[in-house]
Amino acid sequence: MGKIHAPFYRVVVVDQRKKRDGRVIEEIGIYDPTRTPSVIEIKGDRAQYWLGVGAQPSDQVLNLLKLTGDWAAHKGVKNPVSRVKYASTDAEAAAKAVKAAEEEAIKRKAEAAEAKAKEEAEKAAAAEAEAVEEVAEEAPAEEA
Repeated sequence: MGKIHAPFYRVVVVDQRKKRDGRVIEEIGIYDPTRTPSVIEIKGDRAQYWLGVGAQPSDQVLNLLKLTGDWAAHKGVKNPVSRVKYASTDAEAAAKAVKAAEEEAIKRKAEAAEAKAKEEAEKAAAAEAEAVEEVAEEAPAEEA
């Protein structure tokens, strides 16, 4: 599970007469604070069951239950609201990245084509100016 500088927690139900790290009755969720955003997954129905039979959550677990809305549901609030924000799925993120890359490629192609057209226009203008100079030099000067 967790390591030094890499925290990862399991939300578990333990008999209060047992050691903190002793045998667990049931694992009802996980909490991973290292991800962005933090991952909080709690089985709401099991949390409601254990709270209903008198389980006392620790302070940290109580905070997680408040975030997920399970504590409000236990207290009898109608339509409890979860304040957990969900990250976009990997597929959505990948699709957005692909779309952004395609748009960037199209933009670069357009800029390159515009620069090339501008360069060709400058060359054509220079060639035309050179041709006008040649015609002016070749034309005989009028003598009076």
